[in-house]
Amino acid sequence: MIRAVVFDVGECLVDETREYGTWADWLGVPRHTFAAMFGAVIAQGRDYRDTFQEFRPGFDLYEQREARAAAGKPEWFGENDLYPDVRPAFAALREAGLWLGIAGNQTVRAGGILRDLFTKDVDLIGTSDDWGASKPDPEFFVRVAEVVPFANDEILYVGDRVDNDIRPAITSGMATALIHRGPWATIQWNSDDAKRLPTMRIDSLLQIRERIVQLNQSAR
Repeated sequence: MIRAVVFDVGECLVDETREYGTWADWLGVPRHTFAAMFGAVIAQGRDYRDTFQEFRPGFDLYEQREARAAAGKPEWFGENDLYPDVRPAFAALREAGLWLGIAGNQTVRAGGILRDLFTKDVDLIGTSDDWGASKPDPEFFVRVAEVVPFANDEILYVGDRVDNDIRPAITSGMATALIHRGPWATIQWNSDDAKRLPTMRIDSLLQIRERIVQLNQSAR
């Protein structure tokens, strides 16, 4: 029975189109060109950070994040970057009595933004920088399990990536939902693992409540 829902951040809650556009600007690369290389890197199964190396070998993402902040152009997202189904989905799941959390590979700065946006909406907000473990490291999901007050098999983890979200969450004994949006899900959607592994495949966060009701009824 599902009692808790934990959400990834990028391309699950937050549309990162604008943010990656600002990285293209920072690199001095046309946004369309950056996006094309980004997709190619993902399709090859490589780490998305390799995209930056293609344009600037030796690029240190951590250092450049700090450089952007020092230049008054920090990584940032806000209410207008949230997918439109996020707020109503949270409200529906809260109404259904589910425990809600947000946990993703995010910086300390992004964690602060998430808390400004969602503290009143969820029970927990955790980031990889908070925990010292990043997906797909199993330790990340150990940390998730430690802070959620239910058993692992009562947790539904929602994400857009088979490799970073679905597979390691399943290994940790959690149910999973693969959301069909963003570059990773678009590229991975028709793969065998994307079809076979998730507990549910969804096109909108608004589908989660009804799917959980169906799962919980079948478990009785």
